[in-house]
Amino acid sequence: MKETNPIPIDVDAVMEKASYAAAVFSQLSQEHTDRIVRAVYQAAFNHRIDLAKLAVEETGIGNWKDKVLKNAVATQLVYEDIKHLKTVGIISEDDEQGIVEIAQPLGPILAVIPVTNPTSTVIFKILIALKTRNPIIVRPHSSAIRCSSAAARICYEAALSEDAPEDCIQWLENTSREETQALMKHKKLALILATGGGSLVNAAYSSGTPALGVGAGNVPVFIEQSADIPFAVEQILISKVFDNGTICASEQAVVVERPVAEQIRNAFKQKGAYFLSDDETKRVGQIAFDSGKGVMSVSVIGKTAVDIAKKAGVEVPPETSVLIAPLQGVGKDYPLSSEILAPILAFYVADDFKHAVNLCIDLNFYGGIGHTVSLFSNDEAKIREFASVMNAGRIVVNMPSSQGAVGGMYNTLHPSFTLGCGTGGRNITTDNITARHLLNIQRISRRRMNRRFERINKELYFDSSLDATALEREFNRNL
Repeated sequence: MKETNPIPIDVDAVMEKASYAAAVFSQLSQEHTDRIVRAVYQAAFNHRIDLAKLAVEETGIGNWKDKVLKNAVATQLVYEDIKHLKTVGIISEDDEQGIVEIAQPLGPILAVIPVTNPTSTVIFKILIALKTRNPIIVRPHSSAIRCSSAAARICYEAALSEDAPEDCIQWLENTSREETQALMKHKKLALILATGGGSLVNAAYSSGTPALGVGAGNVPVFIEQSADIPFAVEQILISKVFDNGTICASEQAVVVERPVAEQIRNAFKQKGAYFLSDDETKRVGQIAFDSGKGVMSVSVIGKTAVDIAKKAGVEVPPETSVLIAPLQGVGKDYPLSSEILAPILAFYVADDFKHAVNLCIDLNFYGGIGHTVSLFSNDEAKIREFASVMNAGRIVVNMPSSQGAVGGMYNTLHPSFTLGCGTGGRNITTDNITARHLLNIQRISRRRMNRRFERINKELYFDSSLDATALEREFNRNL
């Protein structure tokens, strides 16, 4: 049940507190900053289980055991990734080039939190903000106020125990749309870290304040003929069933080549997947996708395959892990070809490798451009060919897409709960966002004159006898 708070937010007061915290934060040493970050990490990690249970209790999305792992990634893996990062004062010196880099904080950050990851995203954003000495204002999703606020409170109390600036972490409850927009546009706000629905992320980008937001994910996974098929199927299910499919990098459609299609179907069935008939596909599509709004239906997000089937009037075995819908096309006439954060997979049979790649491109461009694509293959040439034509920030190979894209578990990508999608997804970067993105870098540049340009400067530009044509000729000759 949602909590209500009839008292409006005083936006100016919130920002005044954040600005004062920023001024104090900017004076802290690296050692002091790191003590604060470590204390916050330890406190959040110690509460990973109760926060996971609270998130499921409040939102009804996902399952608490998987959310415990999400909280562990957001604490332990993120902390291990950033703990040695220099974020205060001089962070690098290059005597040969004459460049000295100095890290400065950005200032107050507004963190918009999604309902699908309401505690792990809070912890993650707080850790990377504090590591870079930036105060943070947490704006929870309206359906996850209690759990997101609890996570923020735990982090704040731990930060204060190491003498962090007061109000370095603030969290807002029941913020109205107008108040959120006022915060986004406030002149004292330095950055918006936006993770959530498309309209909210778009609002962040149109606010006039610098923003790091994320695009949607509509992740195709191609099981190429050379792949270890039982392994591929197992890995896909590890990803898609995790927290009932609520990670935006989870697989949305399986693409296979015709010669191995039946083998792959059987491998999925052996792992509890249920293949829908045409009529069942239509019924699931009607309840899984809100055609009026053009988005996935909130009633299926993070629900189990059995619950979704029951809601659609489809009878499935009680051990069903995922619903698989064989489709013939991509687009609005095929609702299940869209991003749906639930254990539902579209299934496509391609005639050959080229056809399969084209299907993946179509799926990627249908609501997931720039985000993530997945491939299972043991053919290095085809892996590189596939990667070269996909517009995705993360191309995960032979691993679960959800965990692989988030990073830290199956690879060395920076662990992150904000995954950039590049210009294709209307984002500024394709990176996994982390503390490195929350710094202003000053550069002291010492004189290191290029010898050729030095001679041109001395001998040509101060020679008043040269007209423009002669100057250009002599410049090109000397260069």
